[in-house]
Amino acid sequence: MSGTAMKGAAVVIGAGDATGGAIAAAFARDGLVAVPVRRTADGLAPLAARIADEGGRCLAVGADARDEAAMIALFDRVEREIGPVEVLVFNIGANSPMGILDETVRRYTKIWEMCALAGFITGREAARRMSPRGRGTIIFTGATASLRGSAGFAGFSGGKFALRSLAQAMSRELGPNGIHVVHSIIDGAIDTEFIRSQFPDRYALKSEDGILDPEAIAAEYVRLHHQPRSAWTHEFDLRPWMERW
Repeated sequence: MSGTAMKGAAVVIGAGDATGGAIAAAFARDGLVAVPVRRTADGLAPLAARIADEGGRCLAVGADARDEAAMIALFDRVEREIGPVEVLVFNIGANSPMGILDETVRRYTKIWEMCALAGFITGREAARRMSPRGRGTIIFTGATASLRGSAGFAGFSGGKFALRSLAQAMSRELGPNGIHVVHSIIDGAIDTEFIRSQFPDRYALKSEDGILDPEAIAAEYVRLHHQPRSAWTHEFDLRPWMERW
């Protein structure tokens, strides 16, 4: 897509069929051009159609967030074709359980690359464009694993701990420059096809608001972008009302 700029762009890294897609659509409704990103652009066609049907604008991009050159090219393209990157949401999950006795260096490294390295690359590139303007919002999606490691999730928790530390460092460095850096802790099952198929008992709680609604998560992300800088949130958590914690 090319054309006249609106109010800028919201880049959503890890725009899947549930949470990431809902976040991209929410920012499009808020007036930004949504730039959903996942490794293959074909999977973004339904989301792009949804955003268009709702009257929004979308540039769907297929790229690997672990690829530094690809991310530099992505942010350059957005700034050139759309306008300033006002929001970056890093939403890659990489939740893949494996017992520590069976975990491999290859798997552990890949999970770390998806959770932490990709977060660093995309966060840095967003900050490089936002800093001269003195404004912007960067949101990193964390999980329960950002706070505690569980049996069978050494790789995932290691990556999410690293992402949380990155968010803290960036917030302390960039906040005084006008850039709002947020780390969210999504504590609970989300209404996704994965939960529906793999955890049917948990999914059955949907009718009781017992799992997280992606649209509700997205609404909170948009709200954070509009927070007055006199009362910024750095870290917050979201969980269903019946979730044990």
